[in-house]
Amino acid sequence: MAMTEERTRPEKVLVIACGMIAREVLAVRERLGLDHLELTCLPAEFHYRPDRIAPAMDTAIAEAREEGYSHIFVGYADCGTGGRLDRVCEKHGVERIAGPHCFAFYQGLEAFAEIGEDDMTSFYMTDFLCRQFEAFFLKPLRLDEHPELIADYFGNYEKLVYLAQTDDPALETVAQDAAKLLGLSYERRFTGYGDLASALVEAAGKAPVE
Repeated sequence: MAMTEERTRPEKVLVIACGMIAREVLAVRERLGLDHLELTCLPAEFHYRPDRIAPAMDTAIAEAREEGYSHIFVGYADCGTGGRLDRVCEKHGVERIAGPHCFAFYQGLEAFAEIGEDDMTSFYMTDFLCRQFEAFFLKPLRLDEHPELIADYFGNYEKLVYLAQTDDPALETVAQDAAKLLGLSYERRFTGYGDLASALVEAAGKAPVE
């Protein structure tokens, strides 16, 4: 019996993802029993330097091929690369998560398209951004030292929308406090993992059985 189980195990699929969604990828893998998914991440700070995503992904995929991975899935949407990431994916024959960015695929692309115009002046936060609010916003923008800069950076926003992947009161408190700090109205939307879950299931299902 053990030999049969070993023989029918799916081949491994490597997910090369944005560090901002690492926790969520692992949560989906555990929840859905996708044990043959493996994860490696590019730095989360590329969120602010999208010009670095495509070349870094190009290198990461090439290195993964050398390590013997036949099945690779890109854990990014376009994420501000202006199509450059798609060209890397095409070059290597791999697929990525559909959509323009994580704020869209967390909500689901259809829901995001419906509400897109209404959210033009909304500033999005996710679970990751709540956990890393100080490291990703306050310190890099020096808002802790110069709160007068808030008007320069966030003056065109009207609302902070917290896209919650989990029900965590501590994270919601961070989002609420951030809205107050930035002078924005507040809305919480529970999205769960949105299209990320279905994308990972589809990627996992394309791995042939050994």
